[in-house]
Amino acid sequence: MTEQTSAPVLFEEHLSTNGARIGVALLNAERSLNALTLRMIDLLGERLRAWASDPEIVLVILEGAGERAFCAGADLHQMHKTILAHHASPQCEDILGNAYALDFFTREYRLDYLIHTYPKPVLSWARGVVMGGGVGLAVGASHRVVTEHARVAMPEINIGLYADVGGSWFLNRAPGKTGLFLALTAAQLNASDAIFAGLADYQVEYAQKAQIMARILQHEWKGSAQANRHSLTSLLLEFAAKDLAHGPLRQHFGLVNTLCAQADIAGIVAAITGLKTEDAWLNRAAATLAAGSPGTAALSAALQQRLRLCSLAEVFRAELVASLVCAARPDLAEGIRALLIDKDRHPRWRPATLAEVTPGWIDGFFKSPWPAHEHPLADL
Repeated sequence: MTEQTSAPVLFEEHLSTNGARIGVALLNAERSLNALTLRMIDLLGERLRAWASDPEIVLVILEGAGERAFCAGADLHQMHKTILAHHASPQCEDILGNAYALDFFTREYRLDYLIHTYPKPVLSWARGVVMGGGVGLAVGASHRVVTEHARVAMPEINIGLYADVGGSWFLNRAPGKTGLFLALTAAQLNASDAIFAGLADYQVEYAQKAQIMARILQHEWKGSAQANRHSLTSLLLEFAAKDLAHGPLRQHFGLVNTLCAQADIAGIVAAITGLKTEDAWLNRAAATLAAGSPGTAALSAALQQRLRLCSLAEVFRAELVASLVCAARPDLAEGIRALLIDKDRHPRWRPATLAEVTPGWIDGFFKSPWPAHEHPLADL
């Protein structure tokens, strides 16, 4: 069963040999690299909740249309318009004054949390670009496949945001200090490094997809979600690449830990941007940090430090506040303008340097506008 092909998300249900159903959700915005809109988020959330309560659905698969991307992140054009309108409004000092930002981040984080806690196996099939909000969708799945040409990154420092969508939780669980490095530098990971960083589980050749799907439909699925998770694991292990060559992150693991072991964020940024090397991957990471938002760098470090012992639900609640503050302050609008609107790639960051970031400025990202019981994500 396939739904209309013009919809931003396509849903299919496939019948397996023993009558169980496999739900497939396809992000259907190939021209924008399947960038997430609020409509896509709502469609995914509605269908995933329906499938969760449908006893005939035993497995859900998430994938993206086209050859270039699983999902390149959020569609930021509407966000930019609403931020500018909010900044020009009498409610500019109120972080709740941008209703679109509140809706978008609330519903996006709720969807990501649903995937992390889904009661049935979820297989994310990540091909090509997997960045920002795309990582948020893929990383929560119980079974996370990346194909041989996957490019995985959290590039928010380029737009004055931070590694959100639960990044303050899953990057904190990456080996050593690699999570902070990835948040600060937007460094791109190949499939091998995505697995090393804990953002994926299996590298599978894209050419094997049809064979895997055929095996999924031939399998005798059970009524037990736990048994089905084990079955899916066994199936994917048959196809997963073995003995993967180390990617750049794994190769430079010791150096990354040393660079990020400085006493404060200023020292870490100085160590990374001052690195002298002929390695192209490290140079690109350093250049991205040097050109990125100093406020984002400081906020990223603060979030990982302050939320390191928090649950996933607590992290999403804290990130919602931080993201609304980002939308109310100058850098997010300016970063989107420079990257996507005017495309001059010369953002004028405020604060312009790390030296201008004060403890009080950072504290503002952690001040919730709601009592705990009224937080939009209080029920997570």
